[in-house]
Amino acid sequence: MSRAQCIIHRENKLLLVKHRQHGKEWWCLPGGAIHSTENPQAAVLRELVEECCVEGEIIRRTSLIEEADGERTYTFLVDIGSQEPLLGYDPEFTKDEQLLVELKWHRLSEIPERDRAFLWAAGLLSIEVFLEEVESWGESISYPI
Repeated sequence: MSRAQCIIHRENKLLLVKHRQHGKEWWCLPGGAIHSTENPQAAVLRELVEECCVEGEIIRRTSLIEEADGERTYTFLVDIGSQEPLLGYDPEFTKDEQLLVELKWHRLSEIPERDRAFLWAAGLLSIEVFLEEVESWGESISYPI
């Protein structure tokens, strides 16, 4: 199933949602499955309301990834103005089975390498404040152990 997700930032912080399933946790962009009756833009705005309890305005698409099986992941830059997000829910799961466990604004330095790697594919570097930060990191080679 194709997915729509959004990049929301305030200055140099990203809004991320923590998921927990089968004893594993990871941070990701707000988003989820595109239903058969909606387009990617409608899906990302619906998912934003469900997961973060805020409404947004799409600024532009930052990424489109197409997998070999035809599934696609659309990422959009979305503005939520001054609204304060709150942890929502995933309606596909019961209250006791929720995947969503936390919502938080993160600096890039606060995001695990594994989770940060997915942000590059989502088009994070097309947002000037993050491009400038990454460019300031210098030429050193680093790789997590």
